[in-house]
Amino acid sequence: MKAMVIAVLTVGGLTWAVERFPPPQFESNYVRPTEVLRGPRPVIWESIDLAVLFAGLFLASLFVHKVRYRRAIFGLMIVSLLYLGFFRKGCICPVGALQNVASAVFTQGRSIPLFVVLLFVGPLLFSLFFGRVFCGAVCPLGAVQDLVVVRPLSIPGWLESIGRLAGYTYLGLAVITAAISGVFLVCRYDPFVSIFRFSGNLYILILGGCLVVIGLFVARPYCRFVCPYGMILRNLSRLARRPVTISPEDCINCGLCAAACPFGAIKGPTRPLQRAMISRFRGLFLAWLVGTIILILAGLWLGRMAGSGISRLDTTVQMAASLAKKRVGPSYIQEAVAAYLASGGSAEGLTQDAAAILARYRLGGALLGAWMGLVIGAKALAACMVRPGKDYYADPASCLACGRCFVYCPKEHLRRGDVRSDHGQN
Repeated sequence: MKAMVIAVLTVGGLTWAVERFPPPQFESNYVRPTEVLRGPRPVIWESIDLAVLFAGLFLASLFVHKVRYRRAIFGLMIVSLLYLGFFRKGCICPVGALQNVASAVFTQGRSIPLFVVLLFVGPLLFSLFFGRVFCGAVCPLGAVQDLVVVRPLSIPGWLESIGRLAGYTYLGLAVITAAISGVFLVCRYDPFVSIFRFSGNLYILILGGCLVVIGLFVARPYCRFVCPYGMILRNLSRLARRPVTISPEDCINCGLCAAACPFGAIKGPTRPLQRAMISRFRGLFLAWLVGTIILILAGLWLGRMAGSGISRLDTTVQMAASLAKKRVGPSYIQEAVAAYLASGGSAEGLTQDAAAILARYRLGGALLGAWMGLVIGAKALAACMVRPGKDYYADPASCLACGRCFVYCPKEHLRRGDVRSDHGQN
């Protein structure tokens, strides 16, 4: 006997519960049991989750800026992984909350709980004051990757900069799909939630496994190149009031910290710019400005074209396409079309709804293309700018506040009063 499966579908602002497998008809006096739906978790859990998150952020800031011990940061990371990852199944996630915020901001009549707002804003505020402490010790997604770093390879700065374009693209896609269709891409394709739950889509499990294997040699690949929330934290951390410092005192330029950082976040001494170079940069600024405008315009055009493809993530668009092709497509889409028509909907109405959604996706795609043109232009400008300095320093944007560099600094050992080699810490 097939079990009854209920599919909830939303089309054109209306919602149906579709009985995909009708129950069999019994000739006996069998009475179908009443369905019991599991209720939501008590509200008290929201307070507990927020308390754990903010306590973790506070302790991470304390360990990075005051205690300055990698082992303390590592211990907090394990606790966060156990609670936010395996116990809460990765659902207390500021990364995913990004989509809730985008949906509430751009969708009329849609609200957002205060719990989700605090979940999203908390790590951002801490990054403005203390850098990326959320990434370093609180985020369970980062903790999974941090545990498997064995032989990290050094990636050239220019290659890493290009690789981060994937993260900015993902950020734009996540905002567009959440705002237009309520599709949460980050949650749907989260590569580590299936690991936390010990179950899930096979392809997502394979994706998570591949990232773990890559993480053996490329430290934190998801954090550095894909995570959309990480892209926001990265840029806010540039403004950090108290960025991560390597040495507690004056740097002696030994370079040990740079060799210890698996993320390439530590930059070496640079010479101050000469007047001739400054004059040359001023002359090239106009060329950069014109080039960036061209990139933005090209992105508008290409993004509008790509919007049609992105719109296929929307259920209404898929249903209209299936109807136009005489019910070609996945079985659940065909069943959704049948339910829509059986409930009084018309083919013309479905086509009109899909056309309106497609228009919004074309606009969203154009904005995404312009965004990427602006990002590429900003990266080109940043590549021409050099921060003059005589010491090694942790780049606020790239530094994940993991604390590995502390133990490699001779001045840090003097501060601790420890002359023994302590390079064996995790």
